Amino acid sequence: MRRTIHAARYLSDPVYRRKISRQLNKGEPLHALRRDLHYAQHGTIVRPHLQDQTEQAWCLTILTNAVITWTTEYYGMAIKELRVQGREVPDELLSFIAPGHRENINFFGFIEVDIEAELAKLHDGRRPLRPTLVNESGTTFLINS
Repeated sequence: MRRTIHAARYLSDPVYRRKISRQLNKGEPLHALRRDLHYAQHGTIVRPHLQDQTEQAWCLTILTNAVITWTTEYYGMAIKELRVQGREVPDELLSFIAPGHRENINFFGFIEVDIEAELAKLHDGRRPLRPTLVNESGTTFLINS
């Protein structure tokens, strides 16, 4: 009975369909992030014992949570910076932000880091945001620093 009611509501209510679609769209980047973080074993649990499998799953969870925490923190900094610049960012818009994006993560290779130069850039214990450029049409572009 519940499935029938859900299906009827889903088919008849476009607002409800958009809400469901928006929630699905938030979950998909999270699944893709977890797949990318777990790439070395091609996304499979390869340990033969349950305890080892559990440890492998917990490691993936901890790593995923660390990436999401980092991304959420910097989204908050970016929103605060936009508001300081006088740009209006409505609170309703924030519910559409999903921190499971992975475009800012280097999954392969090594990154050479000049630790002293990076520490000199720190502001309140965090790296500064990249400056943005807004053209006359209002489109925002990131300037790589």
